Amino acid sequence: QAIDDDCNQTGQLLAAMLDWPQGTFASRVQLEAGHVLVEREVDGGLETLRLRLPAVLTADLRLNEPRYATLPNIM
Repeated sequence: QAIDDDCNQTGQLLAAMLDWPQGTFASRVQLEAGHVLVEREVDGGLETLRLRLPAVLTADLRLNEPRYATLPNIM
């Protein structure tokens, strides 16, 4: 979690400073040869971006499913 009050500024500023492409709010990421496909939710549905590497990506909460600790692992 970023220190920018969840305003999604850190990833965008870093991409601008490095002059790298950016994919924000990624809900799915797929690597290709020299590129990355980033799927993200927008108001009208889903948007897929194809970015050259290196790139800066920021994650949406749907990127991974959380794992919950089982009782034996807690003990």
